Amino acid sequence: MTTAAEFQIEYLQYLQADGKAKSDLPSFASDETLMVNLYKTMVQVRAYDTKAIALQRTGKMGTYASTLGQEALSAATGAAMQKDDVFAPYYRDYAAQIQRSVSMLEIYQYWGGDERGNCYQNNPHDFPMSVPIGSQCLHAAGAAFAFKYRKQNRVAVTTIGEGGTSEGDFYEALNVAGAWKLPVVFVVNNNQWAISVPRGSQTACETIAQKAIAAGFEGIQIDGNDIIACRKIIGDAIDKARRGDGPTLVEAITYRLCDHTTADDASRYREDNEVTNAQELEPIKRTRAYLTDVGFWNDEKEAALQVECKKNVDAVVEQYLNIEQQPLENLFDYHYAELPANLVEQRQEVIEGSL
Repeated sequence: MTTAAEFQIEYLQYLQADGKAKSDLPSFASDETLMVNLYKTMVQVRAYDTKAIALQRTGKMGTYASTLGQEALSAATGAAMQKDDVFAPYYRDYAAQIQRSVSMLEIYQYWGGDERGNCYQNNPHDFPMSVPIGSQCLHAAGAAFAFKYRKQNRVAVTTIGEGGTSEGDFYEALNVAGAWKLPVVFVVNNNQWAISVPRGSQTACETIAQKAIAAGFEGIQIDGNDIIACRKIIGDAIDKARRGDGPTLVEAITYRLCDHTTADDASRYREDNEVTNAQELEPIKRTRAYLTDVGFWNDEKEAALQVECKKNVDAVVEQYLNIEQQPLENLFDYHYAELPANLVEQRQEVIEGSL
C-alpha cells in the first residue's frame, strides 16, 4: 500500500501567557502606533461589552452575545482588512466591526431589537451580523466569487464559532471556495464551547483547521489570545487571497470567558477551575504585559485609557436610550414593494390598536 497524500496543520504562537515573546516577532510588533491601537480597540470593546450586559440585565436591551476573552481575534481581523474588503461576521465580532466604521451605537441598536442598527451608515457594503449559524460563510463565498468575476482586488472575510463548523453551510462554503479558488478567508473562533456542547463532543477532528484540507486549501491553527499571531496570520491569509492564491481557514484557539449569551448560564455545564485557568490566558492582560515590557505602555496611560473608554461608552448609551422608537406598523413596511391585501388590513389593525 502506498500513501496517496499527506497533510499537516501548523500552529503559531508568538506571545506566551505572560506577554513574553516565544519566538522572533514579525516586524509590525515593533510598530508602537499599530500595537497600541490594537490594544486600545480591545480595551474599548471590553468596556462596551461590560455595559451591554448591564443594559440587558436591567431590561434595556434584548439577548446579547458577549465577546469577553475573545477580543484579540476580532481586533486583529478588523485591522488586517482593507476598507474595500467585505466582512461577513457572526455575532461576536464587535472589535472588527468597530474598526470597519460600524458604530457602537449601531451595535447596541441591533441587540436592542432595532434593525436600523444593521444599516451601517459608514460601511454599507459589509454584511450584518449573522445569527443563523453558518449562513454568513456562504455569503462571504458569494461576495468573493463576485470579486473574482469582476476582477476586483478585494477579499471577503467571514467569522464563525467552532460549533458552526458542523453546519452544512460551512462545508458548502469551503467546498466552493476551494473549487473556485476564491479570495476569501474563513476565521474560526474556537472558544471551546458551542453553547453547552464542549469541543470534544463537537467533532472527531483533531483540529478545526484540518477541515480546510477536504476543500483543497490551507488550514492553520493559531493562539487566538495572542494578538500578534492573530494579526500576522489573518493578515497573511488576506494578502494571499488578494494575490489570487485562494482561500485559507484560520482556526484561533480562544476561550469564552462569558456565558454564550445573556440567555445562557454557563455555570451549569462548565467547571469553575476551567474558567479560572482560562482567565490566565486571556488576551488583554497578555497584550498589556507585552506593551509594558517593550516600553509602549505604562500605568498612567492605562488609567487614561480606562477613563476614555468609559466616557465613550457612556456617551453611546445616552444616545441609545434616547433613540426614538419605531412605530409598530413598521413591522410591515420593509418586506414587500407593495403589501398584499391581507397585510394591508393587518397593518391598519396595528395602527388602530385592534390587533
